Amino acid sequence: MPTAAKLFSAICLVIVAYVTSEFVKAGMPASRDFGLFSEVNAAIGGLCGWFIVGPRAGRGVSAAIANGFTGTAAALFWCLFVQSANEMVDNSFDRKYRTVVDALMSVFEIAIDFSEKLVDPMVILTMLVGGIITGLIAEKVSRHWR
Repeated sequence: MPTAAKLFSAICLVIVAYVTSEFVKAGMPASRDFGLFSEVNAAIGGLCGWFIVGPRAGRGVSAAIANGFTGTAAALFWCLFVQSANEMVDNSFDRKYRTVVDALMSVFEIAIDFSEKLVDPMVILTMLVGGIITGLIAEKVSRHWR
């Protein structure tokens, strides 16, 4: 059932995911082709806001902050997984894997490589502050529009 808390949580995490993706892209080599990197991550952020943060709103301020962190962490996990799987598919079209198991195992190796790029202070700060703001907005909206 759609609620205002779900909608605002989704919008907030779309913004957080998009801005974070842009910071990640700025720290990568300019020769890399990102395609729809930011847009895909924003869509994943919106889904995490709708299905994770929104339904849990309305339980108090401390729970809201934890809820925002949870949504941001879930979005980070799913973005890493989707982008790693996408990279694996690109590599498999270039015939870089001998077996299917090699390709599937490389998803985790690629995710570890991508997660090393996230150790940028602006990326971490954006995710932390964005998670707090998302949780607090969801809490405020859930109390205002019941």
